[in-house]
Amino acid sequence: MLFAIMCYHDEATVMTWTKAEDDAVLAKLDVVHGELLAEGRLGPVVRLLPTQTARTVRSGEVDPMVHDGPFAETKEQLLGFYVIDCETQEAAQDIAKALSAANPGGAYEIRPMQIFKPGALTP
Repeated sequence: MLFAIMCYHDEATVMTWTKAEDDAVLAKLDVVHGELLAEGRLGPVVRLLPTQTARTVRSGEVDPMVHDGPFAETKEQLLGFYVIDCETQEAAQDIAKALSAANPGGAYEIRPMQIFKPGALTP
């Protein structure tokens, strides 16, 4: 089964990391990535651009409006996500725990997912 693991963190904190600090976190995450890749369980991994680059289209309005910023107003922002292949939700939770240990201070939300349309892009 495929799971999405969404990465949340305080964007203001992450954006103030020096290149060395960012590289150190990415190096720790890369250890987890390498293990998942070797096991054939790693799908796409996406790091999103800052929330000020986001736009939200709100449905339910006569003419849908485009608003600046992310959809949710939260203390932590969605910074990226993983798609992983696991037998159980518990296995996905173990991976989220490993990611959290490599990048402490944020949150990792886990959701089962289905491919709605695979799209034309292939890795």
